[in-house]
Amino acid sequence: MQNISKRLASLFYLSRPLAFLFVGILMLSLGVAQLILWAYTNIPVPGFFYYLTLQFLPDIVRGGLFLALGLAFLVTSVWSLRGLVIFPIHGDEERRGELVLGYKRFSGSPNIAVLSGGAGMLILASLGEHAKRLTCITPVQEPVEYYYRASGLFHFQNVYYVVPSPVAARIYAHLDDGTITNVMHVDQNLELAARHVEELELVVTNGEKEAITKGMPGSADYNHVGEVPPSGAPSLALTRLAYETLRDADAIILGPGSLFESILPNLLIKDLRETVQQSSALKIYICNLMTEPGLTTGFSVGDHIRQIKRYGGFVPDYVLLNAQRIESEVTRLYAAAHQMPVYLEPDAYEETTVLAGQEFAQQRVVIEGSVVIEADLASSVVQYTASIDSPGESRAVRVLRHDPQKLTAAILELLRQV
Repeated sequence: MQNISKRLASLFYLSRPLAFLFVGILMLSLGVAQLILWAYTNIPVPGFFYYLTLQFLPDIVRGGLFLALGLAFLVTSVWSLRGLVIFPIHGDEERRGELVLGYKRFSGSPNIAVLSGGAGMLILASLGEHAKRLTCITPVQEPVEYYYRASGLFHFQNVYYVVPSPVAARIYAHLDDGTITNVMHVDQNLELAARHVEELELVVTNGEKEAITKGMPGSADYNHVGEVPPSGAPSLALTRLAYETLRDADAIILGPGSLFESILPNLLIKDLRETVQQSSALKIYICNLMTEPGLTTGFSVGDHIRQIKRYGGFVPDYVLLNAQRIESEVTRLYAAAHQMPVYLEPDAYEETTVLAGQEFAQQRVVIEGSVVIEADLASSVVQYTASIDSPGESRAVRVLRHDPQKLTAAILELLRQV
């Protein structure tokens, strides 16, 4: 009974327009009835009209039957609106504009697909306890053996790993200073720390031969490196398991992980990119806590979203962004490595609203068409690092990391709300 009340409550704002609609239909019905009565008494009609209009039944029975059928259709149409949330855009009573939003409520445990790197997949692994299946599609340029070992070591519940393609590949980055290098090596070069990526290229390897495929979606141009057949570079096939994972997903999570190393590379695969575009799954992007030296230096939240739109051809439905205040000591340490916190820029706000969730209050803004949700998602931890020159020596460094429990709570809260 309580569930029915909640569903009827969602139709509150429809009461007035539905009343006018009912009166309008009633007037139209009376008009049509009068015309049919006039035509029946003045124009000869075939004999089957006697049975079509149920004239063999008493008038009171026919009237009751038509009323019952009409009421059944009306109730069915109104009840079908329960899957819509309807609320006024303006609080001003003189402005009656309304916004109708469709929503999808997950029934039972959702199927979740993850596009991320190794560390990000481990952070999200606890989400598998709340999912029917949590399938991680590994980055195209990374060996899958690492993920199989991690899965066997930690015994995560309902967590699976699949490769996006059976073909080996590399990802090359074009930096803003003209440097072209393997994207996996950028953060290892301190001289590139102040740079950022201008373009990604997918390098399909075929034995000792390589062919660089332009990363821009829809591009048919190829630059050949080494000995490549004149016919051009081979296409990168999408595995059946990766396709089925994205096709059947209720939610697709991008991140947490390096934007150019872990998330965007798989979107350079044409079939994978198109499958994500065509999917009706809820698309959630977990934005980086800090900018990445040599990769996203100077990037804002909007810049991250624009790169996903550029290479993926879609914008995430939601973006989860850390809103926790970062300690000044941690900020100074990151600044020394050309890293800064990724924050919202007030001048980039398109729309703003603040909602109170079941677990925590959330500030939501719309940027580049994505709903950006600020929440406490991180924790500072002490990490011991060793020097290459002096492997026996180590020092403690305070770093910022996505908190698995906080991130899982935020994602579950988001799935419950939609």
